[in-house]
Amino acid sequence: MPKTDMTLDRITDLLARAKKAGADDADAVYVEGTSLSVAQRLGKMEKLERSEGADLGLRVLIGKQQAVVSSSDTSDAALNELIERAVAMAKNAPEDPYCGIADPSELAETFDVDALELCEPGEVDQAKMIEWATACEEAARTVEGITNSEGSEAGWGRHQVTLAATNGFANSYAGSGSHISVSVIAGSGTAMERDYDYDSAVFSTDLRDPVDIGKKAAEKTLRRLNPRKVKSAHVPVILDPRVSASIVGHLSGAINGSGIARGTSFLLDAMGSEIFAPHINIIDDPHRKRGLRSKPFDAEGVANQKRHLIENGVLKTWIMDLRSARQLGLKSTGNASRGAGSLPGPSTTNLYMEPGTISPTDMIKDIKSGLYITEMIGSSVNGVTGDYSRGASGYWIEDGELAYPVSEITVAGNLKDMFKTVVPANDLTFKYGTNAPTLRIDGMTLAGQ
Repeated sequence: MPKTDMTLDRITDLLARAKKAGADDADAVYVEGTSLSVAQRLGKMEKLERSEGADLGLRVLIGKQQAVVSSSDTSDAALNELIERAVAMAKNAPEDPYCGIADPSELAETFDVDALELCEPGEVDQAKMIEWATACEEAARTVEGITNSEGSEAGWGRHQVTLAATNGFANSYAGSGSHISVSVIAGSGTAMERDYDYDSAVFSTDLRDPVDIGKKAAEKTLRRLNPRKVKSAHVPVILDPRVSASIVGHLSGAINGSGIARGTSFLLDAMGSEIFAPHINIIDDPHRKRGLRSKPFDAEGVANQKRHLIENGVLKTWIMDLRSARQLGLKSTGNASRGAGSLPGPSTTNLYMEPGTISPTDMIKDIKSGLYITEMIGSSVNGVTGDYSRGASGYWIEDGELAYPVSEITVAGNLKDMFKTVVPANDLTFKYGTNAPTLRIDGMTLAGQ
């Protein structure tokens, strides 16, 4: 399809044309990106891919009716058709009393994109990524006991987001990211086990050494050999940082403004209540320097900022975009997110639980019998009641130490009770969009053999 660049001036002109065609208001988001990835297995290249693409999304509002239409074709003819379809769809859409673009007073006016360091200068070339993938897999495979490999992968990407609306907002920012991963196998036949290690960063220079990633993946894999089954019990559980962020994720889902407005959350009546222990703080920070999900404004052009969702154990705010905030009679928290073909919705950015003061080793010391979880499988979490049940594997704790690997376990509880007993360790690292240190949760129910 024919495609041309979408500058801010061209997007602003698109919005003016949408108003002439019958829209009362409109906004547009344009996302263009480039990604490069390489993968190899057993020392042989399996994938070398580069992709470049762009998508434009136009939302038009006529009274309290709205519609979104997207296209990867930004030629003049395609844009004319885009406007026509969007206006026609909005005229036939059901009314939504809470839809609408931001009031000018809510818009982000001043921000320093450069200070956030969202985008690495230049591009990571394929030779460098091949070098990363090769070094990572070789380091894992040379560890004695590793018998096979599922492969290693390295990738880099860059994206540019441009947002404009008829309320006067018009701005853009760029972001980048790199990653390295490897997964290997130990044992043979029915006694095989696998594990992995992974790292990601906005700047490739912040990535861990690929050799270290490979060695750690091998060590984790070897430790999983000969897992045992355990009997059902009621014990303390330790969540490794690879899985601990899921607890923070369940919180963010429960306080999402859309769910609260629908009345479908187990924390519906919890605002201002102490739902975690007094030492717990959970923060959403869109302005974290080199944060994987940092951005200077939200997807509606609304000003965003660092917020304590949980402060000293107390729930302080919902996560809201404009629509959910209007439903709740509140102000947006600047947490709108959207794709080119979707309406805005509430979402977190760099979400994390602050670390505690105790080390993971000391956290385990007083546990006579318990479970250290490194992997979770499937999910059965009821967002209305908070009931929690997930498959898990990891290591059994005996007399304060990791004793042996275990598998085929179901961990169950209720998130309200789990939140109350969460204790964070002091090992927080920022590796994902949502992060947490090692966590201890007492009183979990294990279903084993």
